[in-house]
Amino acid sequence: MKNASLIINAVLAVAVAVLYYLHFKDRQPDVESVVAKPAAAKGREIVYVNVDSLLTKYEFFKDTQKVLESKRFQLENDLATKGRNLQNKVAFFQQRAATMTQEQGRATEASLQKEQQDLLAYRERAAQNLAVEEQNKNKQLYDQIYDYLKKVNATNKYEFVLGYTKGGGILFADPSGDRTKVVLDGLNKEYKDKPAPAKK
Repeated sequence: MKNASLIINAVLAVAVAVLYYLHFKDRQPDVESVVAKPAAAKGREIVYVNVDSLLTKYEFFKDTQKVLESKRFQLENDLATKGRNLQNKVAFFQQRAATMTQEQGRATEASLQKEQQDLLAYRERAAQNLAVEEQNKNKQLYDQIYDYLKKVNATNKYEFVLGYTKGGGILFADPSGDRTKVVLDGLNKEYKDKPAPAKK
């Protein structure tokens, strides 16, 4: 009887131990619950500026585009005039070729070919100069926007100011994060207040 009682006590002790283990095994203290959670800190804002609106309404960009467009137009007119002059010379040469000596004909033809090559080289140089000027103006535009945003964000209010373009990398932008008007107003005010560069 004593042996039976010991066996029953041993089985009961093992059963209690198993039940104790099963009961508390899923209740391991969570590391997060043990460590006191700090109060949720509000992060700095992420806002955006509509790049299309910025480019169409920023006065510096509009003025720059007018200047570059005017230079493109002048270049096209200049090239068209030079091209017509060359065509006239070629037509005149073709009319007079029969009355020229072979030597005169070759010399005139060589002169016209050189003039054509010079015109092509001039067009290439002028297009490159215009492209470099446009690149410099774009850099100046970016620098002005960056400097303005850096100055406005001196208090670290914004963590990011994204450039939003429809069809660009940002698929959705909540209108509450749109700072386009504020940035545009500030940029245009600074541009208007900036003294005009001295004319050379």
